Amino acid sequence: MKKSIFVFSLAVVSLMMTSCVAKKELVACQEENKALQANYIEVKEQLAAANARATSLEQQMKQQARSTAALQRSLDKSLNNANQNNVSIDKLVDQINESNKYIRHLVDIKSKSDSLNMVLTNNLTRSLSKEELKEVDVQVLKGVVYVSLNDNMLYKSGSYEISDRAGETLSKIAKIITDYKDYDVLIEGNTDNVPITRENIRNNWDLSCLRASSVVQALQTKYGVDPKRLTAGGRGEYNPLTSNATDAGKSRNRRTQIIITPKLDEFMELIGQAPEESK
Repeated sequence: MKKSIFVFSLAVVSLMMTSCVAKKELVACQEENKALQANYIEVKEQLAAANARATSLEQQMKQQARSTAALQRSLDKSLNNANQNNVSIDKLVDQINESNKYIRHLVDIKSKSDSLNMVLTNNLTRSLSKEELKEVDVQVLKGVVYVSLNDNMLYKSGSYEISDRAGETLSKIAKIITDYKDYDVLIEGNTDNVPITRENIRNNWDLSCLRASSVVQALQTKYGVDPKRLTAGGRGEYNPLTSNATDAGKSRNRRTQIIITPKLDEFMELIGQAPEESK
């Protein structure tokens, strides 16, 4: 009986000891499981974070690629514009050089024209006597030679007929005009503002035109000037040199001008030539 109790007790103790060992192992497994769970969660979180960083980096790379492409397009456009600008600048420089060349061409033509006008003026002045120069004014204005003749010397009183003493003066002027065949000649009549009272002359317009016409016809018929070079015109009282308030002023305004100019068609043709062609 005692032996049975002992065996039973031993079995119980053995069972209890086994139970304790199993319990310790269970607790240890549970602790290990918790640790593994914690590691798993941590690794999972790290993986999620890594994936998030990878996604962010991928988006940044795509954005960088778009920015690089946009920058390249902008650079290409800038280079293209620069090339076009260089072409435009080169073209502009060429145009400026051509303009400067043409300006020098025009200046050269003007210089030659001024020189010819000065020679013509000097020849006219030298051909007239001191007495004639008191009633004839010769000058160059704006590239044109003006020969202004006083009406008291040129016409008979109150008339458009040329006086005898004006004949010699006109012959000298006609000689110079004939020598300078590349010039046209405009005869321009001018009056004061005193109304005309002649029956066959309506007004000062008529008188100024008739006087200019008389000079033109004298140059043609008496002194052999080519009529194709001659033009007659009248400006009446509307081109005064000074006020008509005094007798001296009226005397200055009553004048006939012989205006000698380069032939316009030839002058324009000369201007139209390229600078190389005009040399």
